[in-house]
Amino acid sequence: MRTAIRKVTDAVATSKKDDAQAALKAAVPAIDSLVNKGLIHRNKAARHKSRLSAKVKATATKA
Repeated sequence: MRTAIRKVTDAVATSKKDDAQAALKAAVPAIDSLVNKGLIHRNKAARHKSRLSAKVKATATKA
């Protein structure tokens, strides 16, 4: 999960809109699978997905 989140934040930091969106698309199922396995709480997963989505959206409007 941390790797998937890091890929999104790195793409956002470099202002690569397409890479950030692709990384987010890959990160969401990875985060969801951890919820299904019971490793993280669903609220924590929702918080991560929401924050990553907001970062990608902000990058999309900047670029």
